[in-house]
Amino acid sequence: MSTPEVGDLRTGERAETTEETADVAVVGAGLAGLVAARDLDRAGLRPVVLEARDRVGGRTWNRPVPGGTVEAGGQFIGPTQERLAALADELGVATFATYHEGRTRVDVTGGGLAFKGARRVLAELERMAAEVPPDAPWTADRAAEWDARTFHGWLAGAGEPDASGVLRMLTTAVFAAEPAELSLLHVLAYIRSAGSVDLLTEVAGGAQERRFAGGSHELSVRLAARLGARNLRLGAPVRRVRQGPDGVEVAADGVTVRARRAIVAVPPAIGDRIEHDPPLPGGRAQLHQRMPPGSTIKVSCLYETPFWRDEGLNGGLLRDRGPITVTFDNSPPGGDRGVLVAFAQGDDARRLARLPAGARRAAVLDVLGHHFGERAARPSGYLETDWTEEPWTRGCFGGNFGPGGWTRYGPLLREPSGLVHWAGAETSAVWMNYMEGAVRSGERAAAEVAAALTRP
Repeated sequence: MSTPEVGDLRTGERAETTEETADVAVVGAGLAGLVAARDLDRAGLRPVVLEARDRVGGRTWNRPVPGGTVEAGGQFIGPTQERLAALADELGVATFATYHEGRTRVDVTGGGLAFKGARRVLAELERMAAEVPPDAPWTADRAAEWDARTFHGWLAGAGEPDASGVLRMLTTAVFAAEPAELSLLHVLAYIRSAGSVDLLTEVAGGAQERRFAGGSHELSVRLAARLGARNLRLGAPVRRVRQGPDGVEVAADGVTVRARRAIVAVPPAIGDRIEHDPPLPGGRAQLHQRMPPGSTIKVSCLYETPFWRDEGLNGGLLRDRGPITVTFDNSPPGGDRGVLVAFAQGDDARRLARLPAGARRAAVLDVLGHHFGERAARPSGYLETDWTEEPWTRGCFGGNFGPGGWTRYGPLLREPSGLVHWAGAETSAVWMNYMEGAVRSGERAAAEVAAALTRP
């Protein structure tokens, strides 16, 4: 039914608000929220998913370009990402190998010696990470010591100064943040959540091994189609969650959902924008303020063919200075057109973002032209996505803890706040901040809610 008109919180205009009832209100239609809704539906509970954007997918996003689409967000799947693979199988989304035949362009200070030094440092990090319980990093024997240090400070004492450029490049490639922004314990917990450094960083045998036919966004599109329009509201930013003795009232632009419980499946930094009544516990509120997302600009450059393959190159670039430090061959299967994807991350992304659009493009294409030839500097299409400018994300790849974060707020990541449960890639103990982690978090949150609502 309809209620009297209320003021639109975005524009101040009058807008009609509808009221709905459901068993569970799910905030966020990324992979975590949609997987949670799928599992709730399977448990015989009706979910209603509220999404601020006019699309599903969250941090996965197919953007149109001439002749097709490119993936502007998360896109890869690798070994041990079992729940993501099972979801793709269930939805009929095939995968194919990331193109990696031939030579990777490498431009780092110190060359091979720098990589050898970096490998020694990474081996020590893996040894330390083995001491971190993946589901409770704050309980590690040395958690307080490690969480009190920045990763930058630890690297400075690691005894491999010649490897500093390579290690900084790897850090920004994985976290989209600088070593000085990260707690050492956060880095160790990340390694443990994935299983190894190689799983985080490699293409073959690592997290970048395969891609999804049609793009990873297709997973969310198909989940939403199964959920049905009746249970999904797009363009409905949630403004307030009110808890009462009989359930929750979730107020979004244009719709208010009354439910027995709620699942909030948005990045922590965005969750802080939702008003809670009664207010969230202080620790939970401060967690949202202390887990900022990384800074990433992802650029797709289109060409008639993947010409670099004819020259024995795989489209990969590793570079220890900005503005671009990492590239991949992102061409569709079959190679009927070429796509190079380039990443600016951490401080490189922040500096690049401050340039005018034309200067940004020139800076990116200068790097590609230098390493892949003048044809790379003349793409037929150019599309950049600055995730810090996306109002309902404000950064990628995921949220990171600085010093003190894990030991002070880690225990609260997955702890429900009354009738509100938490999901999202940041909350996963396995493959934290990856699509695999998002899927696992949705499954966990749905199981918590289903158990609570079916308990006698």
